[in-house]
Amino acid sequence: MSLESKEQQVLSPRDSAEENDQYCLQSRIHLEPQMESSTDFRQFRTSDRCIPHCRIHMEPQEKSNTDFKQFIIKKLQKTCRCGPAKAKNMIFDFLPVLRWLPKYDLKKDILGDLMSGLIVGILLVPQSIAYSLLAGQEPIYGLYTSFFASIIYFLLGTSRHISVGIFGVLCLMIGEVVDRELHKAGYDTAHIALSLEMFSNESTSLNHTLRETCDRSCYAIIVGSTVTFMAGVYQVAMGFFQVGFVSVYLSDALLSGFVTGASFTILTSQAKYLLGLRLPRSNGVGSLITTWIHIFRNIHKTNLCDLITSLLCFLVLLPTKELNEHFKSKLKAPVPTELFVVIAATLASHFGKLNEKYNSSISGHIPTGFMPPKAPDWNLIPSVAVDAIAISIIGFAITVSLSEMFAKKHGYTVKANQEMYAIGFCNIIPSFFHCFTTSAALAKTLVKESTGCRSQLSGVVTALVLLLVLLVVAPLFYSLQKSVLAVITIVNLRGALLKFKDLPQMWRLSRMDTVIWFVTMLSSALLSTEIGLLFGVCFSMFCVILRTQKPKSSLLGLVEDTEIFESTSVYQNLQTKPGIKIFRFVAPLYYINKECFKSALYKKTLNPVLIKAAQRKAAKRKIKEETVTLKGMRDEVPVHLSHYPLEVHTIVIDCSAIQFLDTAGIHTLKEVRRDYEAVGIQVLLAQCNPSVRDSLASGEYCKKEEENLLFYSVYEAMVFAVESQNQKGMCVPNGLSVFSD
Repeated sequence: MSLESKEQQVLSPRDSAEENDQYCLQSRIHLEPQMESSTDFRQFRTSDRCIPHCRIHMEPQEKSNTDFKQFIIKKLQKTCRCGPAKAKNMIFDFLPVLRWLPKYDLKKDILGDLMSGLIVGILLVPQSIAYSLLAGQEPIYGLYTSFFASIIYFLLGTSRHISVGIFGVLCLMIGEVVDRELHKAGYDTAHIALSLEMFSNESTSLNHTLRETCDRSCYAIIVGSTVTFMAGVYQVAMGFFQVGFVSVYLSDALLSGFVTGASFTILTSQAKYLLGLRLPRSNGVGSLITTWIHIFRNIHKTNLCDLITSLLCFLVLLPTKELNEHFKSKLKAPVPTELFVVIAATLASHFGKLNEKYNSSISGHIPTGFMPPKAPDWNLIPSVAVDAIAISIIGFAITVSLSEMFAKKHGYTVKANQEMYAIGFCNIIPSFFHCFTTSAALAKTLVKESTGCRSQLSGVVTALVLLLVLLVVAPLFYSLQKSVLAVITIVNLRGALLKFKDLPQMWRLSRMDTVIWFVTMLSSALLSTEIGLLFGVCFSMFCVILRTQKPKSSLLGLVEDTEIFESTSVYQNLQTKPGIKIFRFVAPLYYINKECFKSALYKKTLNPVLIKAAQRKAAKRKIKEETVTLKGMRDEVPVHLSHYPLEVHTIVIDCSAIQFLDTAGIHTLKEVRRDYEAVGIQVLLAQCNPSVRDSLASGEYCKKEEENLLFYSVYEAMVFAVESQNQKGMCVPNGLSVFSD
């Protein structure tokens, strides 16, 4: 062909694009879903002659034969080698603030950071005081916790939008540990003699000495800070060993169900403050039911002043929360109704002297300034080490998931490993300053994002607001009623409790996820938070195993004019080849589902074991008929199995959906192949991934000369099956169709 003729065939990019678009429109594959069972398939005509099909041959990469000792030495040298550039990168990686702060655009970003930090700080003041009650601590410790968490995350965090501070579920889990340890130490957590147990003289002396050195509030924060320290150590260790994969066991459905179940426990724990009842806090399995029993038994002791205050606060907070949610697209910032309610309630309680006249429960003295740092109680670590595991996992899972979600939404990246370091040190360092466990919180993160947050600098603004409260404003909350704090806590559970509205949609999307949600929610509410989380994880893993234990399987047919195979039970008008059955198994093949694989394969094709048994039975019957007796002695006739013509001569197993094989899976494939070959049916494997191929080679599924039984596509395996039958003298005559009805 001349150069000119070649140039005439070259299309412009536009013409080429138009032709490609037209070709794509014409070559789209349309499949009709199966409406009813039918065996009437269109015929697919092939060439009249038996033309051999070209097999695909691929050469594997030669693996470098490296010495393991040299590999380890090389890795250690690379890791331990230190230079100025590497040291700088390590410091910058550990303190991300050194990377982004010098590039901070003051004119562009400062206004949004100031606004979001100010709003979140204002919202955090009443919530920090309220959640301190939930964690079994004095109000000042909640303010400490939010202050230090905001500062430390500003230095170590990589997410620009999440708000790190107190989180209701973690406060509940801390409170349960604190109450348990207070009971063990002999403190009366209800301040009444309602549920005191009798102690021996030895334990009474010990408790008396303990009370002389540290009162109830002091010991409560010691327990809380010790749990927080251990949770932080676990989180940093998980970051160091890069075991963040643990979070994959906490699916969205599981976390949502856990938070909702814990919300019921939180609501229950705050109900006594709404009524002004002084009751012991129930712990352990079934604490939710036990608490409500105590409430109803003592409901006649309700403090009317606290009850009326609670109702008034609900009447104000619930409608304003709904309005904030409804008009959030039009409002530049949510109305800080909680702060207004706290100020108004404090003024009313102070000037109305509600505590003196009606014996209403109040927050009490909140000191200003900071306490000197104090190390956690090392003797408490064995008692709280197990509790800290669940707290640490929940804390980092929520933080990492929220940071990745908002990073994806706003087009930047976060380092999950660094986030684990950040949240870990947000617990370790504050534990020396009388703080309890922190994590990211969705509600405050959404407020932070909606108010124009641009960077982590907004956390510094939030910390400054809290610092002002700690140094100046805190004592003014002396007369604030605990019932107001309980209302604030319960109103903030609204989002978790409204998850019930999403259940119909969740059921339509995934019934399994809905069941996981319900099981986790009920176990977290009715048993306990830790047991509920563990039960939810175990049930979720059981559901995963259940899905692979009884997976879907189907026979495949060819889509007309293509090399694509689809399920004959799902789509209509798929072509099948007489004598060839193509089977697909959608799951890994391992010890749990090996029997399911065999039974599904035998059911959808034919059972070689039954066929072999029938052949043996027929052979025995034939032997009896042909047996002749000569001179009183029976002549032995060799047993030859009578071979009846079978409908199937080839089984093709589509392995594209089999991710891996274990030893049991390899033995199962060997057994299946042996059973089918015993009745004259060949078994071909197609579309095996490299992992499956390696497993088959290691398990000696086939000999070296039998590697032609492994195919790179189902179509190639089908053509091979047709050619192998043609070579046996079964070539189809001219004019006949290879595919038939």
